[in-house]
Amino acid sequence: MKGYRISIIRHGMSEGNEKGLYIGRTDLPLSKKGQAQLCGKLDEFEYPSVHRVYSSPMKRCTETAEILFPNTEMCIVDNLKELDFGEFEGKSVQELIFNDDYREWIKGGIDKRAPGGESMEELCDRSYRALHEIIMDMMNDGITHSAVITHGGIISNMLSCFGLPKIDPKEIKCEFGEGFEIIVTAKMWQQSQVFEILGVVPYERLEEEQSDDSGEAI
Repeated sequence: MKGYRISIIRHGMSEGNEKGLYIGRTDLPLSKKGQAQLCGKLDEFEYPSVHRVYSSPMKRCTETAEILFPNTEMCIVDNLKELDFGEFEGKSVQELIFNDDYREWIKGGIDKRAPGGESMEELCDRSYRALHEIIMDMMNDGITHSAVITHGGIISNMLSCFGLPKIDPKEIKCEFGEGFEIIVTAKMWQQSQVFEILGVVPYERLEEEQSDDSGEAI
């Protein structure tokens, strides 16, 4: 049965990330440090060759896609946006730590939401709709490998809600410019709404063969 591979990758660093702020719907671009980190990863690691890139509309994601997958068709998927942090947007943990609403929110729970923000239940529904749009598009166009550039919260939600084997979201760590590779079949998605987690991306670059003075491989 035909499988569809998707490399789900977190965007590069923005100034808000550098300052440790909750950045969801604020449309920040990559910082200079974020751009440099991505270029460094391109030199150190191997990113997959993909036929299409699906991206959150936020600048930090589209700019990441342009760096990691230049000259590759990009499609914007609105539901790949980060969690809406409501009144916590643009604030740090230090600013919020004595806020009663914040202290209740960080206890977790699918129905918990920041004031004026989005609940995890709503995020799960939106993540499903994003995945469904991407998978159906790949199937319709015969695309067998794509990349998705999105946000840390979306990646954690996708893997914990729809991934196999099951992973506790607290155990899912995703650095900037890195992520996970998954595979899904039409049967898996249409019958059970699940995908298989294959491993991490980018890949370790294979060391080039070293040669001795005679030119023979050693």
